[in-house]
Amino acid sequence: MPPPLARPILPVSDAGTLAAAYGAASADSGLVPLTVARREPKPDDVEIAIEFCGLCHSDVHAARGEWGTQAYPLVPGHEIVGTVSRVGSGVTAFAVGDRVGVGCMVDSCRECESCLDGLEQYCENGMTGTYGSTDRRNGDAITQGGYSSSIVVDHRYVVRVPDSLDPAAVAPLLCAGVTTFSPLRHFDVEEGDVVGVVGLGGLGHMAVKLAKAMGAKVVVFTTSESKVPAALELGADEVVLSRDEDAMAAANRTIDVIIDTVAAPHDLNPLFRTLRVDGVLFQLGLPSEDMPPVNPRSLIRRRLAYAGSLIGGIAETQEMLDFCAEHGVVADIEVVGAGRLNEAYDRMVAGDVKYRFVLDTRTLQAPAKEADA
Repeated sequence: MPPPLARPILPVSDAGTLAAAYGAASADSGLVPLTVARREPKPDDVEIAIEFCGLCHSDVHAARGEWGTQAYPLVPGHEIVGTVSRVGSGVTAFAVGDRVGVGCMVDSCRECESCLDGLEQYCENGMTGTYGSTDRRNGDAITQGGYSSSIVVDHRYVVRVPDSLDPAAVAPLLCAGVTTFSPLRHFDVEEGDVVGVVGLGGLGHMAVKLAKAMGAKVVVFTTSESKVPAALELGADEVVLSRDEDAMAAANRTIDVIIDTVAAPHDLNPLFRTLRVDGVLFQLGLPSEDMPPVNPRSLIRRRLAYAGSLIGGIAETQEMLDFCAEHGVVADIEVVGAGRLNEAYDRMVAGDVKYRFVLDTRTLQAPAKEADA
């Protein structure tokens, strides 16, 4: 871990408590200790003492400035689990001591058609991300995420974590879980359906678990023979090596819905051939480079759909957590301390994690007397 950097103290509007955090002081600083100011809870706010925060690959891209211009200092983290420490005067849904979660967004316009339909992730005026976004309710402040000891969030964007679930293993559900749950629910996956899962990382392993819990037969497509035992251990009924032309031919017209979690460019045309009439391929992985072109012939001949999906709305996230509690579904995780965050980032880039890292915020140092952001 690099040593803490000398950092300018930046003004924060409506500052309340100070929170210990880890984040990026610049695109090339790595993750370093920071102190962030959390706003004093407003009437509709919930203050949360964070216990665990999942590490998502998008955190790496943001912290390292790989997705364009980024405001620094930046505290990543949008898979937050903790307990309520204070509630605003207008909050009745949560009480001090409740275990709760916060996912990828902390606000939206609340007025557009998408928001009114409970699809806040598709807010037509732009949702407010948990980190790296301009805070609608706090002047010009930039939202700071969950690699932190606390956070303050409007109660409408907070979900309840069922008591029966391991809180550390719940954290990735708030991104990877709902991201895979949402398209499965949208397609109304049920017993008797066949779900294909492409890729077996953080998203893929959740897709396998959730589809199995819905009663589907699950077929994992992978390029790596070494992933076969892991896929079967997670509950997959079958594994197809996608580089094996005979195996792919045998899978022709056998799949109802495909959840594609691969974030590297890859040819989708062989996958479309495995779908039955009226099948759909949901693209969840977001490659940084162009994908090979899709041949529309495959889509036309079987009335196939090629769709995308973005996380889930707040109500759907709560539905997903309740479903996971009912079926005993959580993420497979490796818990790390703050001092190992940079190592964890490097391991994520190398694909050396099975299947999600989670930060234990008890390992954060005490906050400084002034805020860095």
